[in-house]
Amino acid sequence: MAGVPWDDALVVSAAEFRRAVNACRAHPKVAVLTAPGAGPAELGRALFPQTPRSFIVCEDVDGPEERVVHVRPAEATTRPWNKPDVVLVLDNRRAEDAPTWIAGPALREPAWALPQEAFVGEPALTPEARAFALAKLGPRIGDMVWDIGSGDGSVAIECARFGAAAVALDRDDSVCVRLRENVRRHGVRVAVSRGEIGTVVDHLPVPDAVFLADASSEALATCASRARHRLAATAPAGATPALMDVLAGHGFTAHATTLQATPLTGAPEPPSPVTLLWAERPAAVPEPPAAKRIRSIETLPPPPGRSVL
Repeated sequence: MAGVPWDDALVVSAAEFRRAVNACRAHPKVAVLTAPGAGPAELGRALFPQTPRSFIVCEDVDGPEERVVHVRPAEATTRPWNKPDVVLVLDNRRAEDAPTWIAGPALREPAWALPQEAFVGEPALTPEARAFALAKLGPRIGDMVWDIGSGDGSVAIECARFGAAAVALDRDDSVCVRLRENVRRHGVRVAVSRGEIGTVVDHLPVPDAVFLADASSEALATCASRARHRLAATAPAGATPALMDVLAGHGFTAHATTLQATPLTGAPEPPSPVTLLWAERPAAVPEPPAAKRIRSIETLPPPPGRSVL
């Protein structure tokens, strides 16, 4: 495609525009099949300037006016387009993946809930508790996940390894430095943002799922008001009933459990138990299209003095 290898590209449809944009945030090469109202200009506005990318736009494919145009997202928003069919969205800062046996993005290592040695920094979760949280967050291609306060970015990084777009948020500069180091170490795409929850979240993409470490009622309410479908959080055991009420007040079905995994070898003392909350909100069911109104056929009576054939 336009002189660029396509076999390692993720192919998505812009019919679900938000999910297509999240795929472009998370993956270095995405072929977006356009849809009405979801073409190069709309992709450019959604990605620029937070997500640096370049576009290859294929217009009128196999038609008399077929053309291939290379543009930046900012330029894509201002120029006219003639029947754009496919937009190849590229992250030129990322090295090409080595060829694999399967089309699409390179497969990650088969393991998940990685050991703590795989990350730099103070974690909010043990690998066993992280495995449980990831199962409840359910990250997948097209999702946006927030990781707030995990300390080492491990939740965001593992979500990115599943193909989701991810943002890691912390208020501390030194923690953000470690977050970026861990992101580089694992070769995934995670946006790192510094600041307080209440002032930063309005500038972040809408999340499908949120992980929140050491949840307070205020922070949990902020996250629950924005999470579309799923949420997981750690919290003091005594605060669980109040926090579950917060989640219920935002339309979530909430659950809680206490986890403790004790290694049988190599651990000087067992880790402290951790209380995990998780919640889900059903996806909105799209309304079926309105039935077309079929106008009944009217038969006019014949004029006076004429017979009906």
